[in-house]
Amino acid sequence: MDVYGLIGNPVGHSLSPPMHEAGYDELGLDARYVTFEPAPDAAARAVDAAAALGVRGLNVTIPFKRDVLDAVDADPLAARIGAVNTIDLGPTTDAGDSVRPRGYNTDAAGVTRALAHHDVDPSGAEAVVIGAGGAGRAAAFALADADASVHVANRTAERAHELAGDVPRATGSGLDDLESRVAGADLLVNATSVGMESPEKTPVPAAALHGDLTVLDAVYTPIETRLLRDAADAGATTVDGAWMLLFQGVEAFEIWTGATAPVAAMNAALRDRLE
Repeated sequence: MDVYGLIGNPVGHSLSPPMHEAGYDELGLDARYVTFEPAPDAAARAVDAAAALGVRGLNVTIPFKRDVLDAVDADPLAARIGAVNTIDLGPTTDAGDSVRPRGYNTDAAGVTRALAHHDVDPSGAEAVVIGAGGAGRAAAFALADADASVHVANRTAERAHELAGDVPRATGSGLDDLESRVAGADLLVNATSVGMESPEKTPVPAAALHGDLTVLDAVYTPIETRLLRDAADAGATTVDGAWMLLFQGVEAFEIWTGATAPVAAMNAALRDRLE
């Protein structure tokens, strides 16, 4: 049996196990997905231990996405983003030697594949990303690599400028001009937690939303946030955060197994847990 898993702290809330195991079951793979909760300072040791135990792959969540960088060979995108959320531990060589783990950031693919699923092409789009944390970094790089023009808006303007300095052709600012930025945008990504703990809160006033806009909200609990309701009322195309969660998992599944992920089965399992 192949074993895959997740390291984070905490991980009890994770929806990855049912989503991935639905994929294994659909394809008839002899595999299981488990969760690990290392101590806050033990991320790199956890990666080494998983490899020693024969675990084939790991997802990585808060607070370890940066901590594992030194324990893996990060692919170019993960290195630019500065965070790893998927590790391919791989098999040993024919000589029995371990292969150094390879690190990826599939959050970026989660953004672009979620948009593609809704027939949205970011190429040439004017995109606004709200938030300069981990999800914001992944979204900004993903959209810039897809040839969108990216503006990062963040509560702390300095962090927005720092991220914009890392992303090709990006700009950054605080939230003072957010309404005018969104009013002129083609694509909006909320990469903050606004709307999660307080469902009636939204990062963008409804008046700034419009029918030529696509809105992706990374929040997936609740699935329908105030931002997405307001966007739908304005005639915008809406993409809920469960699609981003799904497709980052789909990307990881395909890296690990080399198989085309059964997206419908994985999506059904995920949404069954969210309803």
